Amino acid sequence: MTIGFDPFLPWLVLAGLAVLVAALAGLGLWRGVRGTLVRTLAGFALLAALANPLLMQEDREQLSTVVPVIVDRSQSQQTPERQAMTDEALAGIKERLARFPRIEPRFVEAADDETSDSPSTRLFTALSSAVSDVPPARIGGAIFITDGQIHDLPNANQALGFDAPLHGLITGKADEFDRRVEIVRAPRFGIVNEDQELTLRVFDDGPGPGGAATVTVKMNGAEIATISATPGQDTPFSFKVPRGGNNVLEFSVAEVAGEVTAANNRAVHLIEGIRENLRVLLVSGEPHAGERAWRNLLKSDAAVDLVHFTILRPPEKQDGTPINELSLIAFPTRELFVEKINDFDLIIFDRYQHRGVLPILYYDYIAQYVEKGGALLIAAGPEHAGEDSIAMTPLSVVLPAAPTGVMDEKPFYPRLSEAGKKHPVTRGLDGADQEPPQWGRWFRTVDVERPQGQTVMVGADDHPLLVLNRAGEGRVAMLLSDQGWLWARGFEGGGPHVALYRRIAHWLMKEPALEEEALTARASGRTLEITRQTIGDDPGPATIRYPSGRTESVAMTLSAPGLYRAEQRMDETGLFEIANGELSTLVHVGAVDAPEFKAMVSTTETLLPLAEKTHGLITRVTDAAGALTLPSILPVRGQVRTADPDRLTIRMTDETVLKGINTLPLFAGFLGAAVLLFAFASMWWREGR
Repeated sequence: MTIGFDPFLPWLVLAGLAVLVAALAGLGLWRGVRGTLVRTLAGFALLAALANPLLMQEDREQLSTVVPVIVDRSQSQQTPERQAMTDEALAGIKERLARFPRIEPRFVEAADDETSDSPSTRLFTALSSAVSDVPPARIGGAIFITDGQIHDLPNANQALGFDAPLHGLITGKADEFDRRVEIVRAPRFGIVNEDQELTLRVFDDGPGPGGAATVTVKMNGAEIATISATPGQDTPFSFKVPRGGNNVLEFSVAEVAGEVTAANNRAVHLIEGIRENLRVLLVSGEPHAGERAWRNLLKSDAAVDLVHFTILRPPEKQDGTPINELSLIAFPTRELFVEKINDFDLIIFDRYQHRGVLPILYYDYIAQYVEKGGALLIAAGPEHAGEDSIAMTPLSVVLPAAPTGVMDEKPFYPRLSEAGKKHPVTRGLDGADQEPPQWGRWFRTVDVERPQGQTVMVGADDHPLLVLNRAGEGRVAMLLSDQGWLWARGFEGGGPHVALYRRIAHWLMKEPALEEEALTARASGRTLEITRQTIGDDPGPATIRYPSGRTESVAMTLSAPGLYRAEQRMDETGLFEIANGELSTLVHVGAVDAPEFKAMVSTTETLLPLAEKTHGLITRVTDAAGALTLPSILPVRGQVRTADPDRLTIRMTDETVLKGINTLPLFAGFLGAAVLLFAFASMWWREGR
């Protein structure tokens, strides 16, 4: 209760009247006037009434004590065991805090930031947001339910913004163990078939089993090596990039019994394969108009080393010219097809026929070259349908189509077959989406029996025109016409001969982007993009295996003939496995070195300095047997000066809120009138004497 004033006259006027009353009182006392004291009291009583004194009483309500409870829902907390511990601890804390009506708990679920590519546990950021609208004096303490792996810890000497205990309830078990593998250094690019080296390291967090760890290495899904790595030490690994384009190198260390999670037991590295000095052998059986189209295409690529031979003088050509007058070089058949055949990435026979230039055994060498992984392209003309066709040699074992001996000579528009509309070699060729196709006509093809492999282009009467097939580990393509030069010359508008020839060559050399059946995935930030290439029917949904172990089925939609896609925003980061049918691939979403995966073992050490400074408690939520052991709540008044080893201390606030003020005028009503009447009556009584 307090006394206030609500004067009827300005304070300056009242002050002047008070001075006047005091002066009259002084004069009266000096002159010895009787009744001066009574008159003075009456004057001051009147002034007090004009000042209107009020008796004020405040109506206040006690404010609640705010206790933020920050629940760690980051990926390191997503193991089934820790999820169960977290849920049980949260339920127990809710039940204990509910016993105190003056405690206002604020529960905050702190998950990974989905806008960030590098996930981390930011519990103190969540704490600041939870109490940003609360005065520091009302905060009674903070409770963290976490595994202790926190990445925005303030310094122990840094102010928290409130003066109250900080408590930590730690999930997980004491003496946990986790094994993980990381790639320390690795090249982003590598020349095909040349040695490359990277460095990896196996980490054992916690009391591990000791000894060396076995790491399995896969390249593009196929196991290539098994190496032994000492935990904590760098381990070098040498490898060769098998193909141009994107290559996926995967390292996996076997799961150890009892470790926290296997989500970080694998690591992937993407390396772009670069072909250096692609070596191509082009053998033309005779000079013809189409020969220049092949030569110009291959010579225009600076990365291609072209070796080109044209058979100008076959053995049967006997015109009597003396040998010493011939300027033709001898065809180095043994050097090319025996000694150095494996040095070539691609062999092209352009209208070539068997006329004794190559010994018959050499065709068998070429067939073996293909079956061991080589690439062969046959650009056939009329000679392929004759008696000297190379289809009549040992090379026939790798050729996908045998000629019937007939030439189909009629004009036609090259068209894509149903398989060709889906095949990456021919899909989307400019002009193919119209009828007739928007390119020039050809005029003859080699008729063949039912071919093996895929017929991706057809000629007149739907006869095969371009056939692609695999033979052993290698690949073979047959273009059953020598009329492609018409497109190169611009006949009837020309056609996409450059794109077609290059795609054929790249498919033969096993470029990943041109595989008929392929499953690829890439990450753009937190968005996962899945692409499925197929020349078959709808491949169905893709299965995504998350780093946490859960799986999800995702439907893919047709975006182009033979091309299905799916796109999804991921709520986790780390290594994902995508599967569809027999195909699978790996992709890493988010930063590879994200701190969330570098340490998965729970710990009480990170929060301990802050708890000691604020007199809080750090304890695990379960005992050694796995039973829930939550501490009770201890509300205290005033400053917390010591930590309780068994209870969570909460500093109760003394803050109140003003709800209203009750006022009572002291000179109002009977009391005020009585005082004034008494004062004036006393004065009149004195005057009456």
